Amino acid sequence: MRHNNSVFHSVLQGVPWDVFDRLVAAHQTDRRVRHLTTKSQFVALLYGQLEGASSLREIEAGLASQRSRLYHLGVSAPRRSTLAEANAQRPAAVFSELFAVMAARAHRPLRRALAGTTYLLDSTGLRLDERSLDWARFSEKVCGVKLHVVYDADADQPIYAAITPARVNDVTPAQTMPIEPGATYVFDLGYYDYAWWARLDDQACRIVTRFKRNTPLAVIEELPVKQGGPILSDRIGFLPQRQGSGRKNPLQHAVREVQVKTDTGKVLRILSNDLDAPAQEIADLYKRRWAIELFFRWVKQVLRITRFLGISENAVRIQIAVALIAFLLLRLAQAAQKTIASPLCFARLVRLNLMHRKPLDRLLDPEPIPIRNPAQLALQWQLS
Repeated sequence: MRHNNSVFHSVLQGVPWDVFDRLVAAHQTDRRVRHLTTKSQFVALLYGQLEGASSLREIEAGLASQRSRLYHLGVSAPRRSTLAEANAQRPAAVFSELFAVMAARAHRPLRRALAGTTYLLDSTGLRLDERSLDWARFSEKVCGVKLHVVYDADADQPIYAAITPARVNDVTPAQTMPIEPGATYVFDLGYYDYAWWARLDDQACRIVTRFKRNTPLAVIEELPVKQGGPILSDRIGFLPQRQGSGRKNPLQHAVREVQVKTDTGKVLRILSNDLDAPAQEIADLYKRRWAIELFFRWVKQVLRITRFLGISENAVRIQIAVALIAFLLLRLAQAAQKTIASPLCFARLVRLNLMHRKPLDRLLDPEPIPIRNPAQLALQWQLS
């Protein structure tokens, strides 16, 4: 009889376990561990993400009921208290660094096939309860964190992520992110910082963002636009010499302002340092920001990233990192089959069949009918 791994086992094949082992050794997270290894912790949290478990107790009960199928994964079912302690104390860097490696590896094949890449920058807020006020305070009774993401819309995946308390401005973590020379970066008003724009410009990056309402432009040239179209004006000029608190503007090159009217009638002032591309191309690039909004919505709907299993900063960081890893694993698993094209449908089918023994390209198939031996007597019981 042919043996099939469980769907969970097949999804986990996308994890680079050699990298994981090196990170565990580097951070010494398995030192003096007697019960729950870092791998068991990681697999348990991934199970919670893919299964949709909303508490550590659900993870404990679910894995305990599948002990016989955990043997091939090389892990053991955890106790709730042990898992909670590991989430609070083991360095979150193991999981965040693993995500960074996986994102880079998944992105590389497509990146080689593209002439250029457009990166979308944005953040999403995640609410925490009042027990996390000591490290994630936003106001007197509100606390939360921000997930900052650099998203490649062509590859349909994040390539960089950072987590900060909600009170941190978006541009602060952006200033420490790696910059890819020559790439296009699209972002909104939360990243309004002339000095950071100048760093991108120095790396030959194309910038597409929005003007603040009160930012003037010293116009030096008016470019022609098609009458009656969505592009209202196309102008080249210089930004103010200073930005807030008397800071000198290091971006001394001319920039471009493209005014575009949206389908809802709203007029946007789009800023770019690309003075040569067609105005419609600049407008279309800014419109692509919608892709990262869809990514945030997908992650919040499909993965456990809005209900947290711990209250400490370390536990929250671990859960978000594992959620992003789960997203990458689902993308890799979907790419390995051709039957299910919809990412949302594939994720739902993985959840429904997670511990079933099925190939990934047979998730839509019904359960096989058990083979019966005609030489055996089958008794039919009917209750009256």
